[in-house]
Amino acid sequence: MKENIETIPLIDAFKAEDECPFCFLERMAEQHALSFILGSAYMEEDIRTATDEAGFCRHHYKMMYDYGNRLGSALILETHLKKLNRDMAREIGAFTPGKSGLAARFKRDAPADSAKTTLGAWTRKVGSSCYVCDHFENIYKRYLDTFFHLYKKNEEFRELFAKSKGFCLPHFGDLVEQAQDKLSDSQKKEFYPALFSIMQENLKRLEEEVSWFVMKNDYRHKDEDWGTSADSVQRAMQKCAGGYPADPVFVQKR
Repeated sequence: MKENIETIPLIDAFKAEDECPFCFLERMAEQHALSFILGSAYMEEDIRTATDEAGFCRHHYKMMYDYGNRLGSALILETHLKKLNRDMAREIGAFTPGKSGLAARFKRDAPADSAKTTLGAWTRKVGSSCYVCDHFENIYKRYLDTFFHLYKKNEEFRELFAKSKGFCLPHFGDLVEQAQDKLSDSQKKEFYPALFSIMQENLKRLEEEVSWFVMKNDYRHKDEDWGTSADSVQRAMQKCAGGYPADPVFVQKR
């Protein structure tokens, strides 16, 4: 298979035989982004501008804290908090409580997750914005494009795909959705059955591995071989929701 700078990461992810190649790529991108911004990059003005604007989600704040560069995190937070204080002052200054009464009762019929105030909408926007998440989201789109390009053009990649362990459910859903636009009608007739077969086969495999894990904790089976079930719990969690629940804390190399 002819490889280049765009295809190598995706091909390597499939060759890793992970429960989800896109989770594999996401972890690499996430760790690279954290090492980058908490290395010397936090001193660069354009990076600080980007992190000030986007901030970080709860998950990546925790990873930043665990990473170990407290000074780097503090410098990033220092300017980000200045921006938050300016923005909050603006939002509070423009805030007007909604009126109670008949109109308010009609508004209660709006979707439960919709904000009732401009200030509430702002806090939700801030809470859902993240520099690291955005970093992966941008390259993830390119990985999806590369996936479908290779699927359509490269027989060796289609074989890698067919022999894979499938995908986590979130990334499986993305492939299902993206194929609607990326593939022709004739290609969909081949792709969807292949994808569904891979997913069902591997989800059943995990069900059996987890069942054997449960059985192995029964004293009647204590002397029998674990087979592939010893780490099935964390792999099943990944398959259901993505990510790597058993990963050690990602820390700064010293």
